[in-house]
Amino acid sequence: MEFLRPATLAEALALKAERPGAVPIAGGTDVMVELNFDHRRPEALLDLTTVPELTEWSTSDGTVRLGAGVPYTRVIADLGESVPALAMASRTVGSPQIRNRGTVGGNLGAASPAGDTHPVLLALDARIEVASVRGTRILRAEEFYVGVKRHALDPDELITAVHLPAHAGPQQFAKVGTRNAMVIAVCSFALALRDGRAGAAIGSAAPTPRRARAAEEFLAAELPWGSPDAVPDSLKRRFGELVAEATSPIDDVRGSAAYRKHALSVLARRTLTWAWDEHRTGERACA
Repeated sequence: MEFLRPATLAEALALKAERPGAVPIAGGTDVMVELNFDHRRPEALLDLTTVPELTEWSTSDGTVRLGAGVPYTRVIADLGESVPALAMASRTVGSPQIRNRGTVGGNLGAASPAGDTHPVLLALDARIEVASVRGTRILRAEEFYVGVKRHALDPDELITAVHLPAHAGPQQFAKVGTRNAMVIAVCSFALALRDGRAGAAIGSAAPTPRRARAAEEFLAAELPWGSPDAVPDSLKRRFGELVAEATSPIDDVRGSAAYRKHALSVLARRTLTWAWDEHRTGERACA
């Protein structure tokens, strides 16, 4: 196995074009585990840790451009105000050591249905920036996931950044695990409310992360957007039911399909309560 270490993005893209079978590695929190257990043996590793263009983030015209190599610890420290749900999800990833190394770009590259940041990207209608020597293109988050641990990248492409709306209204992330820390999600959920619209997405309850479209449309139509009133329990229950209906979970060692459906309906009701309270009062809950 060869180890390739480009110093610039242009060099990284050139190497990926020459060696499309090379596996990109940034934090290595997924790839190194697979190598250690001999689950994969690629022809080469493409180390992106020394590519400065991937480790920067910026805000312009109401959009955060998050470099694919920015670690979770910086997301938590720097983006908690502008993209709170992403910071919430980042706090649930692994241990401090993993959060110091792991990245949103790496989470996307693994494309696991249980990846912690995926529901947030979907709920916020994020755009994924990918590049090759042929140029740069932008994918909507829901176009990116095409199967279990499969994404829409061409063999010569690398993920370069994620584009997210800054200060996009109340948003929440919640996750159920078999313990309180260092655990893969049994299921997870993200919710965003903005300008009379809702974004709702599930993780670890279908072959890919996915949006709960019927639940989003229900909230957009039924929430009392111009009122300071609390959300009725009946509305919360129906929202939870629609989120559960959007799933297609399996039974596995972490939980049963039935439990995942039930847990997601509960997470949907809770996050709606927290997000709507912020919408009414301007004060964030459970950040």
